[in-house]
Amino acid sequence: MKIAFYGSSLLSSYWNGAATYYRGLLRDLAARGYDITFYEPDAFDRQSHKDIDPPEWAKSVVYDATPEGLARVLAEARQAEIVVKASGVGVFDTELLEGIVANSRDDALRIFWDVDAAATLDEMRGDESHVLKRMLPALDMVLTYGGGPPVIDAYRGFGARACTPVYNALDPTTHHPVAPDARFASDLAFLGNRLPDREARVEDFFLSAAALTPDASFLIGGNGWETKEMAANVRHLGHVYTHEHNAFNCTPRAVLNVARDSMAHVGFSPATRVFEAAGAAACLITDEWEGIELFLKPEEEVLVARDGQDVAEQLAALTPERAKAIGQAALRRTLQENTYAHRGAQVDALWKNTLGRAPSPHSVRAGSDLGASPAPHSVRAEPVEALPFSLSEQEQEGQPFDKLRANGGGLAIGSAEQ
Repeated sequence: MKIAFYGSSLLSSYWNGAATYYRGLLRDLAARGYDITFYEPDAFDRQSHKDIDPPEWAKSVVYDATPEGLARVLAEARQAEIVVKASGVGVFDTELLEGIVANSRDDALRIFWDVDAAATLDEMRGDESHVLKRMLPALDMVLTYGGGPPVIDAYRGFGARACTPVYNALDPTTHHPVAPDARFASDLAFLGNRLPDREARVEDFFLSAAALTPDASFLIGGNGWETKEMAANVRHLGHVYTHEHNAFNCTPRAVLNVARDSMAHVGFSPATRVFEAAGAAACLITDEWEGIELFLKPEEEVLVARDGQDVAEQLAALTPERAKAIGQAALRRTLQENTYAHRGAQVDALWKNTLGRAPSPHSVRAGSDLGASPAPHSVRAEPVEALPFSLSEQEQEGQPFDKLRANGGGLAIGSAEQ
């Protein structure tokens, strides 16, 4: 079956936390026989910060962020049996959602895939004319990258026909233990972009812990932190590319996860970094949020902290031996229960059951040899002259920190969240 997937970026993780999530899921679905085309706009300087070349398992189409470029790629939705609009593309989010409904075939499965459900639902509650409220009756289902029962209930309350969480996971072919790298040497490391609804929690869980532990070394990676005042024992790296994440996770004594405000509030929303860290057999310290035990067991597979004081105390008591044991336990649990092969099987069964077809055999898994099939190619939509356009509040998702501030604090996408 053909999938037309309209998202932020498959090729770049630059100001695009959803990249790892998209890659893991779509790679597995391709191994199950889906023919995938991913459409991403040339926006926010992502194409000059690509992490990967166009993959063999999906056709990559980069289009100009103009009305003409948008119309050209939306017209291709007619060729697909499954049409997906992801949240937080960053440009033309309203037009994309309306467009997939207007341009898809009558028999196509129409899906909104929300990679930041907590933020989207907050917007819907505050805006009676929100585009998703208007379009929900025309959509077959909502998939979310997290949120659990609170998100399912909220979406059903807004009139969604169906809402199913498809959680972040691990792709063991891309995220796994590697040798330490001196660039990332530290006692505690945190990776995440500076976002308005995360900054206060990073100040609490990371920066205050650093101030309380002056003899320990702290490392922060991600965009936007270069202007942030930090203690002398904190080192800032800037953007860390996806291919560097394994070494980033494997080198420190422990790594830290800090959820954004909205995600911590709703719970059941493990960030991509949780599974990246587990895949690298890193010792993870996470802020406390409801549902963590569904993915990792506290004290045995993950350390849970309520605030920066807890983080400082956890770090002070953490021996290298215990850190290694926790990381190894997390890796075992994640490989058993939380890989993208597990998520791909879930999505495949859901789609096939909805369409009345038998799910693909589970023996076709992520990492299968796709070399026997013709490799999809990367194309670029025909360039057209750039036209000025403005961004609505929803379309501000996924923008760099300075633009978010200028636009009044709009939210960035919340998956991997780097």
